[in-house]
Amino acid sequence: MPTYRQAAALVQSAGTDYSKESYRPQFHYSPPAMWLNDPNGMVYFEGEYHLMYQHHPESTVWGPMHWGHAVSKDLVNWETLPVAMSPDHNGAIFSGSAVVDWKDTSGFFDGGSGLVAIFTHADIYPDSDRPRQRQSLAYSKDKGRSWSFYAGNPVLSDTGITDFRDPKVFWMEEAGVWVMVLACGDHIRFYRSANLKDWDFASEFGKSEGSHYGVWECPDLFELSVDGSNLKKWVLLVSIGDNPDYPEGSKTQYFIGSFDGWKFVNENAPDTVLWLDEGRDNYAAVSWSDIPEEAGRRVIIGWMSNWSYARQIPTGSWRGAMTLPRVLSLTSRTGTVVLSQMPVQEIEQLRKESLSWSDVSVTREAPFIHGTNDDLLEIEVDLDIRSGDEVQIKLRSSGQSETIIGYDPEREWLFIDRSQSGLTDFNPSFACKHGARLAPENGSIKLRIWLDRSVVEVFANEGLVALTDQIFPDEPIDTVWIGAETGKAELHSLHIHTLHSIHMLHGSIGQISRRVHV
Repeated sequence: MPTYRQAAALVQSAGTDYSKESYRPQFHYSPPAMWLNDPNGMVYFEGEYHLMYQHHPESTVWGPMHWGHAVSKDLVNWETLPVAMSPDHNGAIFSGSAVVDWKDTSGFFDGGSGLVAIFTHADIYPDSDRPRQRQSLAYSKDKGRSWSFYAGNPVLSDTGITDFRDPKVFWMEEAGVWVMVLACGDHIRFYRSANLKDWDFASEFGKSEGSHYGVWECPDLFELSVDGSNLKKWVLLVSIGDNPDYPEGSKTQYFIGSFDGWKFVNENAPDTVLWLDEGRDNYAAVSWSDIPEEAGRRVIIGWMSNWSYARQIPTGSWRGAMTLPRVLSLTSRTGTVVLSQMPVQEIEQLRKESLSWSDVSVTREAPFIHGTNDDLLEIEVDLDIRSGDEVQIKLRSSGQSETIIGYDPEREWLFIDRSQSGLTDFNPSFACKHGARLAPENGSIKLRIWLDRSVVEVFANEGLVALTDQIFPDEPIDTVWIGAETGKAELHSLHIHTLHSIHMLHGSIGQISRRVHV
């Protein structure tokens, strides 16, 4: 396996076209080479969205963590920058966040403003084999192009807690303080600071609430309005690490409640578990800070993998990618407030060609079949499910692969079945069928599906349910098949859009049909 520098030189010298790589996503961010996991340091500043991430520049498996770095002006087209931060005498650079210090509360910017990263330094306690995790700072005066470690690192530690990591920090204007949300093994802790350097404990949450099948990681906390009204509630995201006893692997849950700058109060019963994404491949999702308030949106992105098999996926010279950026909303359903999510509207700029159908009846014997030369697709379906029969959308390759997106009206269950999706034998937990309850609305369900070579993202009823899965078909997907398991189903409307690749070679956007395994 070449080193990062060797791989980068090879890419440059060969003029590598990422569109030729069999499993390289074409409109999801992935690293040019080597390992990627959790999104970190996500901040909007002077017209750029910064996406940093856990990165091992010398291997395609997890190792000494650095912060990789990419920027975008539109959340669609990304420019990969040099590694932002590398391990130093305090340890490796684990997950964390970044903010704009507009008022120079830190004193790093000579009265101006700039970027401050708050992250976990990870090493080992001296003369022991016990992991040590402490919170540290770095700052940038040049729009994130270079970073300096704070001389006073670390700024927060606790010798009594081993899993003490992943700080998410935000400025709470009404309280006039910085708030840190920190994962502490089996619960969340909140800290407050006036200057980002000196932190005071405020409260803790979660020891007896939500799911605890794995270690708690990568929290986030923010406020959203309910159905666009003046009523606002706070949302706390918490990711849960892999546990071999649970086939789901790593997932992300959320809580809804109130936060007064000191304490978070869950408005649901302690045993209520709400999942951000019911698929297998959306982990450590956190939001961008400092998106202008007038934009009126909270945008998140997640690591599109699962700790059950992340080190084994068959992608060759790179490993790991991000989900589509998503806008979060709160909405009330049957008296309960829940989270919904949809990809940012900017994704629609990738549409290349669009085909539409209406009032189509399908059966198992007479399905709808559409052949395509593109495996970059956006599919919109308005499906009448009152016949009571299971409906399936099959994404098929010319080989033996098919990924099924289905809905069972009797169980009110939306699912993905990737058991025959292609390469699945690299891990016994990968081939599976899984899903979530989805109630119909006025006798129908609406699906938005994005297919990106080795990725399927499904959003139902304006994002009330999301399913994100990786797939590794034996050949490019070239057929969309829609039919009923038994009986008949009605498609009120169907739109299939082919999409451009974001990977450009010599100024050309678009796909090249010949692909090789890399």
